[in-house]
Amino acid sequence: MEIGIVGLLRAAWLAGTFPLIVASLPFPGLRWIHERVMGFALRGKTMQTSTRFTVPQRLFSHFYLVAVLWTSLLLGSIWIYAHNEEPLALKPFSYSAITEHLTGGSHLFSFHKSRSPSLKHRYNVWKSVFLLLLMEIQVSRRLFESINVFNYSPSARMHIMGYLTGIFFYTAAPLSLCCNILPDVLTYWKDLTSEFIVRGKAQMPPADYNIWEFVVPLTKLGWRQWIGTVIFLWGWIHQHRCHKILGSLRENREQREEYVVPRGDWFEIVSCPHYLAEIVIYFGLFVASGASDITVFLVLVFVVANLTFAAAETHRWYKRKFEEYPERRHAIIPFVC
Repeated sequence: MEIGIVGLLRAAWLAGTFPLIVASLPFPGLRWIHERVMGFALRGKTMQTSTRFTVPQRLFSHFYLVAVLWTSLLLGSIWIYAHNEEPLALKPFSYSAITEHLTGGSHLFSFHKSRSPSLKHRYNVWKSVFLLLLMEIQVSRRLFESINVFNYSPSARMHIMGYLTGIFFYTAAPLSLCCNILPDVLTYWKDLTSEFIVRGKAQMPPADYNIWEFVVPLTKLGWRQWIGTVIFLWGWIHQHRCHKILGSLRENREQREEYVVPRGDWFEIVSCPHYLAEIVIYFGLFVASGASDITVFLVLVFVVANLTFAAAETHRWYKRKFEEYPERRHAIIPFVC
């Protein structure tokens, strides 16, 4: 089952990324692929009003509502599983202790009704909790912004394929952060449900939870998780700033009925800094995953390919719209593209 979940997710990310890469190649014979993919990706100001099969752009909030509900479900289920089945001993975490444990010299982790004696598995379980917690922080902010920061024009549209892609992404991305340990989690909840049905509520052992026991294990993760968190928060803060700038422009545009060149923060160096920040955020998640998880890496590759493709068209739109558009601005990657 584990191979099935992981393999299916990896295949889905590759299938989503491949057309974006092909459409970005500068070959005349591939122009029709570029136009077809671009037709699906355009939205808002870059979309022609005559395009068929569109939905209002304000439905962006659906992406983040789905993401918050789905990520919360995964996070809560795995966090409880981690606490009950894969607890970490409440003593200082060190790599020397891990080495001793692997060679039989010590017991870094205490075992309590554990289904898996693997040190690596136990570490991965809590790493998944950590990654989902970061994702929850991200999607919760995006949901808030979609409701309170952005002021989508009633005429702003996006292609139905773009809408479905967004729903897919915010379902598959959180799942990709925990897919390696999901089979064990599902088995745990299945057994717990069966026990509840057989024994009844009165016969179930009382739950005695200490909040601190849910939090302390997260502090025992490795340096990659904390470096990834710093990168994640760097992108997270700048994306929020850029979204506030865009939101303020949309408020003013309702009065002036015209577009203006956004200024401030990373807008001074690229046309789509909110996309750049999104790439930084998912790069931070990849580093926090240990920088070795292929599934999370494929999520990052999809994000880079998708946002670079969309940013290129937005950059071209800005240059067509404004004759004096800042020449030193690139589309999404400073000094590169």
